[in-house]
Amino acid sequence: MIAEIRSWARCHPRAFDMAVAAALCVLAVLTTTMAQPPRIVRWPPPAPAAVAVLACTALLLGRTHPRLTVIITTGCTAVLGVLGPSHGYEFGSTLTGPVMAALASLAWRTDGRTAARGTAAAVAVLLAASVLWPPGQAQLRPEQVGLAAFTLLPAAVADALRSRRDYVTAVEARAEMAEHTREEEARRRVGAERMRIARELHDVVAHHITLAHAQAATADYLLATRPDAAAEVTGNLTATLTAALGELKATVGLLREHDDPTGSTDPAPGLAQLPDLLASFESVGLAVTLTREGAARPLSPGVGLTAYRITQEALTNVSKHALTTAAAVHLHYTADRLTLTVTDDGPAPTSPRSRGVSGYGLIGMRERAHAVGGHLHAHPRGGAGFEVRADLPTLTAHGPPPTTPRDAP
Repeated sequence: MIAEIRSWARCHPRAFDMAVAAALCVLAVLTTTMAQPPRIVRWPPPAPAAVAVLACTALLLGRTHPRLTVIITTGCTAVLGVLGPSHGYEFGSTLTGPVMAALASLAWRTDGRTAARGTAAAVAVLLAASVLWPPGQAQLRPEQVGLAAFTLLPAAVADALRSRRDYVTAVEARAEMAEHTREEEARRRVGAERMRIARELHDVVAHHITLAHAQAATADYLLATRPDAAAEVTGNLTATLTAALGELKATVGLLREHDDPTGSTDPAPGLAQLPDLLASFESVGLAVTLTREGAARPLSPGVGLTAYRITQEALTNVSKHALTTAAAVHLHYTADRLTLTVTDDGPAPTSPRSRGVSGYGLIGMRERAHAVGGHLHAHPRGGAGFEVRADLPTLTAHGPPPTTPRDAP
């Protein structure tokens, strides 16, 4: 039944307020008709009855003006307490019903501090009205203390309910925020994975298509005058396209690795495959010199793949834009870093775009370097040529350096 009343009150708030005000008004007016011993029922005194009606009518303002409602009901209830001795009725809990309802509304609709202050002030006023009146007969009786304590009860209950409501609201808000955060993190991870696959596809396609284009153009040029050389170039073209298809299949297989258990399990390319990469460029007329400095350090698969792809993209840009037949790759190992440098001696670029500086290739190289904790710099070299330098961490960046034969006992 209580649940039904609560549901009806939520659906009809105005009617509920009027019903509560009417019930409390009837109770207060009826109290003024009961004279002190001998107890008899009489007509309600006009003044106390009018004050009781005013106090109960003020309850209709409780939803929009809870503070004003407490002030009006407290003042009216105090007046009822002052008029009690002269009109022959007792100042009891039945007359404090309006102020109790107003305090409960204040505690439900405001914060705890405001409710505490309003309740303390109202109880103090009612206690003073019952103790200090009539003049010359001021005394504190036990029933007056009990009346003050009874007046505090509805406000305490309403404050507890409000605290529980705020707690539930906060828990729901935290749960919603956590769900939103999980969705944002999922979207961020999906975006990062898409960018990674896009970089792989760009590097594979740009490298192999550039080589295939150069080989096809060379074969077409030699076909009429040197058929044997053209056949050799065509064979290299077939190998290039086969390698391109293999790498594209492995890269696209990343998208279905959870659904295709028979997918390729070949390791990702790294510096171990660097000689094959340089040989593929030599087949199209770009001679690449590889030099190393310092003791080779172990690289994580991610750093190895990053170094391989940066070298591949940088040499592809040289082949497409540099107008030169020579390039150099230099690997410099230190205790915890690998510095990869790709240079060429081609003509100075007339604009950044002419050497691929502002395209997706350089953006992808920088993103790859940053993803593994490194840095990348690309700039013209003085009067001629271009340089791409990547500074990448090795496995020893977070651990002790590897043992060399000289360090062994």
